[in-house]
Amino acid sequence: MRFAARDSVGRRRAVGIAVVAALFGGATACGTQAVAEAEPRTPAEAVARAAERTTDVASLRYRVSGTLPEHGKLRVEAAMTVRPTAMRMELTGLGESGKKPLDVRFADGVIYAEGDAAAVGGPADKEWISAGPAVWGRGAADNNTYRVLPAPLEASPLAQSTLLTGAKEVREVGAETVDGSGTTHYRGTVTTKSLRAAQSAAPDEPTRKLRTDSLDQFMMLGIEETLTVDLWVDDDGRAERYRLRGETHALKEGRLVDTGPLDLTVTLLDVDRPVTVETPAAEDTVDLAERVDGAGEG
Repeated sequence: MRFAARDSVGRRRAVGIAVVAALFGGATACGTQAVAEAEPRTPAEAVARAAERTTDVASLRYRVSGTLPEHGKLRVEAAMTVRPTAMRMELTGLGESGKKPLDVRFADGVIYAEGDAAAVGGPADKEWISAGPAVWGRGAADNNTYRVLPAPLEASPLAQSTLLTGAKEVREVGAETVDGSGTTHYRGTVTTKSLRAAQSAAPDEPTRKLRTDSLDQFMMLGIEETLTVDLWVDDDGRAERYRLRGETHALKEGRLVDTGPLDLTVTLLDVDRPVTVETPAAEDTVDLAERVDGAGEG
């Protein structure tokens, strides 16, 4: 779990552990260069153009399915805005009550989740738990959702969709239909080395920023060596779907251990249609950070 400098490590660890217990019953982008008008001539150019197109997206709805290390299979229906960053998400598959969807919201630097407030010492009639300051939708060094979300779901799908720009070689798989839309399917593999090379070879500052963000997304995933990336690009040059596959690891008790396979498919839907993220009313919410601070003072 990652912590911001403005909070003490001990306090935020306590908050994170408390959120996990409450929710799961103890179970453990700025503007860039204009998109080139000319049709891309190579798979690599098509992938690069799709990455550029992410920078002018204001909002979207998206769907996630697949397998996450240490969590297993899950499904997600979500929507987000870019500026300001806000998100609503419904997850199915996390925790001991995996069949019951978990409702999560992020807005104004606070993460909200449906949960058992009594499990963290709150009134039993409260239906939501909040924690902050929280960060969602950025990279490995910044994100913090207090263990409400697994790391792969802390990232903006727009940023994750650019990972294939760091492949040493991209090939075209063929024309395919995704949710009724015609797309071209591309595939490649990325590593830390290939992503750093792509970052160094960026021809300008906006491209370098995109590739730096891609490297940051890769680090969040905890991939051991190679990540296989599939990207489906629609006729307008936008990413329609992507799939990430690889073996992961994590640092535990001072050593790296295998944590299992990652296989995540994300479909981007309803780009630039209005999205509203409503946060719970204060009277329905328990502030977990205050609970932890109060316990420490007693």
